[in-house]
Amino acid sequence: MKRKLEGVCSKEVNFRVVGGRLKGVKFFKGCPGNLEAMGKLLEGMRVKDAVAKLKGITCGDKGTSCSDQLARTLEKLAKTSE
Repeated sequence: MKRKLEGVCSKEVNFRVVGGRLKGVKFFKGCPGNLEAMGKLLEGMRVKDAVAKLKGITCGDKGTSCSDQLARTLEKLAKTSE
């Protein structure tokens, strides 16, 4: 899945959900080291656990972050697949 991000440095995130778990999380633009590390840490994590850990994290005075944007996206996807 490819999703656009808003209000953060990263412009897009790609990922797959297989059996309720995240696979291949990759951010484009933004803080490369931090976002690559986040992708590796999220590999194989259950979607609901990722949402619980990432939702509400902010970056500076933006009121959101790349991780928060991913959590919001995952939360919306989870609701539509219920």
